[in-house]
Amino acid sequence: MTTRDDVDSSQDEGWHEFDLCTPTAEHALLAKSLAEFVEREVEPQAAEHDRAERFNLPLFRLAGELGFLGITLPERFGGSGLDAVAAVQLMQALSTSDPGFALSVLAHSFLFAHNLSINGSEEQCARLLPGAASGEAIGGLCMTEPAVGTDVLAMKTRAERDGENWRLTGVKTFITNGGVDEGTLGDVFIVYATTGDRSLSAFLVEKGMPGFRLGQKWSDKLGMRASFTAELVFEDVPVPAANLIGEAGQGTLHMMRNLEIERLTLAAQGLGIAQRALRVMVGYANERKSFGQPIREFGQIQRHIAESYAEYRAACAFVYDTARRLSFTRTGQRVNADATKLLAAQVAKRAADAAIQVLGGNGYMGEYVVERLWRDAKLLEIGGGTLEAHHKNITKDLARDLSILS
Repeated sequence: MTTRDDVDSSQDEGWHEFDLCTPTAEHALLAKSLAEFVEREVEPQAAEHDRAERFNLPLFRLAGELGFLGITLPERFGGSGLDAVAAVQLMQALSTSDPGFALSVLAHSFLFAHNLSINGSEEQCARLLPGAASGEAIGGLCMTEPAVGTDVLAMKTRAERDGENWRLTGVKTFITNGGVDEGTLGDVFIVYATTGDRSLSAFLVEKGMPGFRLGQKWSDKLGMRASFTAELVFEDVPVPAANLIGEAGQGTLHMMRNLEIERLTLAAQGLGIAQRALRVMVGYANERKSFGQPIREFGQIQRHIAESYAEYRAACAFVYDTARRLSFTRTGQRVNADATKLLAAQVAKRAADAAIQVLGGNGYMGEYVVERLWRDAKLLEIGGGTLEAHHKNITKDLARDLSILS
């Protein structure tokens, strides 16, 4: 039997000080920079842009100048070359203040730019990623259609080869960053389309291509109102063959690989929402008095705070541990990516709901941030994969390989 005396513990000295959320000095510096940016720039505008349902383009461009939009992109394309932990840090920090703005950053930085950096050619990346990293160009991803959501293989948007071009026809909906405002189309999108019998391919479609236009803006959304959501229309759009990402038929592979970082960063949004909800409810419980004492002294309030904190800490550990292990190029990481979002989405909504309950009538009012957090949190149970889709995927993956549980 091996004992402590048999093990050279010098190599493990300090292991108990390891911080999942800031595992390196570089991550710690990023956390500090993000906290300053959120306090100075994001928080002052959040409520206003939510009420106006308006995307904050100047703030987006500032985020690009500070290096936050290309956080996982290679340095040669203007990015920071960081990992999935940094991506989670970014989305959590932004979502403590403005989840709607954070969603726009997610669609641009991870659904478009990161996706292209992993799956695109050197020429495509060199041409488009520097502008994406700086915020000069605004990107997004087009997958959902009016009649097609989770069942992506049923999508109707088609691309047919026509000499040196592909002809793209279809409609995509609920597209984050589809436009900057009602009259201004986003700059560049990765668009999934069928190119054969149930075969998907990915194309780069750019503003200015004939037949590509902005459809209706989706307004009066429940939450995430500071992100611009639109319908995009493709009417026989001539897409150069050079804008095909990878080879025809590889779209499903690209999509599934990118869904892992998408779901992980959406889970990080849940962490940010829960974190802010906890700050608000604890602060309020300290200050508000009832029957001559702070309401934190009452068991009903203690339950909301304690359970929210326990769930938040559990979700943090799971999300950051999954991020630490995530490879950007390997496949087969779906089960934990799905599970982080399944957990964190529900933790976020429960924490925001608990905060409203702790604040009572004040929590129901727009003057306090928690009603906005509650509205924003609901999207995490739908966007990027519904809770029901995660249930299906996780069960399927576990049934296929029980070693995942080891």
